[in-house]
Order: sequence, then structure tokens, then C-alpha cells
Amino acid sequence: MNFEHLIAINDPGNPLVASLSRAQLWEGLLFRVDNPLPFLPGLEACRIIERSPQQIRRELDFGAARIVDRVTLLDQQWVRFEIEANEQHAGGTLTISIEEPEPERLFLRFTYVTTFGEASGSEDRAYIEYVKSAYQQSDIDCVRVIRTLAAGGSIQ
Repeated sequence: MNFEHLIAINDPGNPLVASLSRAQLWEGLLFRVDNPLPFLPGLEACRIIERSPQQIRRELDFGAARIVDRVTLLDQQWVRFEIEANEQHAGGTLTISIEEPEPERLFLRFTYVTTFGEASGSEDRAYIEYVKSAYQQSDIDCVRVIRTLAAGGSIQ
């Protein structure tokens, strides 16, 4: 399954939504890499296995399931999470890209590539749409957490 969507971060026409800078948005994404607990419901622990300037390998403990992923970064541009396939998970990638089509008009593009649904028939289409909806809600929650961190001064 390939799925992508955009979330608008700044809306100059809506004074009720606090604007975030590109730096704040990037810091929020880095926070998600180092401390994914507030971003991933059900996650019990995260352990960094390896770290280099552009790549991090982590073990995510969801209690009944353990997932290992590799996070690749391009400074202030994108973050890619690549889940290693195992008995509990088929693997896949999530790339979160910062887009700025004009100054201070920021968007996050979430792009998912998984093997889920590749051999599915029409009876599974409703379930695939459910999964897409869950991904989208998770991404809306991600932005909410970043906004909360910015409002609380945890990211500058």
C-alpha cells in the first residue's frame, strides 16, 4: 500500500492557530525520533541501538511486539522511518517531509509505503481505507503533540 497526505501547519488566514517556524517543526520531528512515546500510543519503551549524525537505529517495545526501525534524517527536510520486517511486522516506511511552497506556509507530507494490502481483494478495501484513516489520525495527533511541545517551550 502506498499512501500519502498533507497536513497544513500554518494558516495565515486563521489567527486561532499558532504558527510554527520551520526550525520548531524540525525540532518536533527530532523529538519524535528521540522520544517517540508521546507520539505512538501503546509504545512502552524505546531504546537507541545505534546513532550517527544522519541515522538512528531503534528498538520499539509495544509490550507484545518489538519492532526495530532505522531513522534517516536530512536536516530540516525530511525524516524517514524504515521498519525492519519480522514475524510480527511486515516492514515498511514512513517519510515525513517538510514542505514550504511559500515563506511561512508550512506543510508536513506523510508518505507510507508498506506491503499491506498488496494481494488483497475487494473485500479488504474497506479495511485498507480504515488503515489509511488510522494513519491520517495518527499524523494529526503527531502535529498536535508538536504544537503542544512548542507551546510549552520544549522545542524552540
